[in-house]
Amino acid sequence: MSSAGTQRRVRVVLPVLATVAILAPLTWMWLASLMPPAYSVMDMGYPDYGGVQPDLTTAGHDHHQLGHRSMSTRSITELIADPSRPADVRVDLVARQQQPTGGPSLARYTLNGTSPGPEIRAVQGQLVEVHLRNESVGAGVTLHWHGVDVPNAMDGVAGVTQDAVPVGGEFTYRFVADQAGSFWYHSHQVSNPQVAGGLFGALMVTPKSGIAQSLDVSALAHTYGGVHTVNGKAADLHVPARPGQRVRVRVTNTDNGPMEVWSTGSYRLLAIDGSDVHEPSDVSGRSLTLTAGARADLEVQVPVGGSAVRIQLSKAIAVIVGPSGSNTPAPPQPGEKLNLLTYGTPAPLGFDPTRPTRRFDYVIGRRPGFIRGRPGMWWSINGHIYPNVPMFVVRKGDVVVTHIENRSSEVHPMHLHGHHLVVLARNGVPATGSPWRVDSLNVAAGESYDVAFVANNPGIWMDHCHNLKHSADGMVAHLMYEGFDTPYRIAGPVDNQPE
Repeated sequence: MSSAGTQRRVRVVLPVLATVAILAPLTWMWLASLMPPAYSVMDMGYPDYGGVQPDLTTAGHDHHQLGHRSMSTRSITELIADPSRPADVRVDLVARQQQPTGGPSLARYTLNGTSPGPEIRAVQGQLVEVHLRNESVGAGVTLHWHGVDVPNAMDGVAGVTQDAVPVGGEFTYRFVADQAGSFWYHSHQVSNPQVAGGLFGALMVTPKSGIAQSLDVSALAHTYGGVHTVNGKAADLHVPARPGQRVRVRVTNTDNGPMEVWSTGSYRLLAIDGSDVHEPSDVSGRSLTLTAGARADLEVQVPVGGSAVRIQLSKAIAVIVGPSGSNTPAPPQPGEKLNLLTYGTPAPLGFDPTRPTRRFDYVIGRRPGFIRGRPGMWWSINGHIYPNVPMFVVRKGDVVVTHIENRSSEVHPMHLHGHHLVVLARNGVPATGSPWRVDSLNVAAGESYDVAFVANNPGIWMDHCHNLKHSADGMVAHLMYEGFDTPYRIAGPVDNQPE
């Protein structure tokens, strides 16, 4: 063959080989991202044992599949409250796909005809029973008890702890309200549109001894299609109170992003995410960052002169506390933020985080790839994108320390179901104030946190970003206790879609 013919062949073959070299890995990545018609979270990703050897009696011989089909596993459906105990608080909720009468004009869903749904109140130690009926929510619905460390079968995550409740279907949630504090409930089936559209409500648990403040008010901040509201009204919330009276205001951020909270005069931060602050002090000239899903209990005192105290829930809307007809101008937003690393005074944690059983990394990033066959830039966890994400494996009683690092350009409100975290350090700076316990942690771009918890609530738990748009785009991992399995499947005949 002549050299000219060889050159012509090379000119033809080389582009073909280059095209194959490019398309072959892309095709493999695309195929790997496609999900079967129904799949278990137990088959997702890879196990991360946090530096501990797996227990082969519960993990099986194939560690990469977590051994969830081994003979020694228990179903999470067994993890329930005492079925023979009668309920102390019983609530019936009916979910509908409708606009509430007299409610937010952009709400698309209701619970008992309203959005937010009814406020549920219980006393610490009472057994709460909520009967949910889906009258018309076409995609199905569940209820997740945000911040409440319920038994795993009651966590309300479609495809993980239950099937989504279809139109005409029912489900009963039962749990003991062991922890006093401010919580909320919301759907965890196609959660971003359903929560944004109004499927949520407040849950308050008061201590057996009662609270020090005679006036106790909840304020749910929510944005319906760009309209800022508090308790479902696009107007400031006015709370009648006497001059000199101390008032507890429970603020809940139900949106996807963080908001700043500040007040005229001073306030005390009594609790964060349902956990009391030890020896809180007066705060002036500082705002509080309340991340998506988080709650803050603030104590304010009505001025003795008869004017009102104003709590800004961002610049858009406020809670005004004072005598009827009183008001006060909106205060400027403070330039400084309250540092929860140093707020309050130290108190015993109840465990030793300096000697953890397991250590995990949760590194948030962004990378190109495919999710469910769609190309794009996606959120990553430890360098991997959904569904090839870590399953963090623990055993009951473990002391767990996790390093969370945000290497992306956006803020992420990280939420672990079924557990509360205590913040040990931020950006390497140790916490020195009150134990800072959270279930929803604001991790800004470039920030890192070291957090700890005791693995004391067996099951399979979501560990995800509570900007629900990010969750839907794959920022979801799970915490799994060795020896447990779930019979539920994501997608499938009932189309379970937890994100």
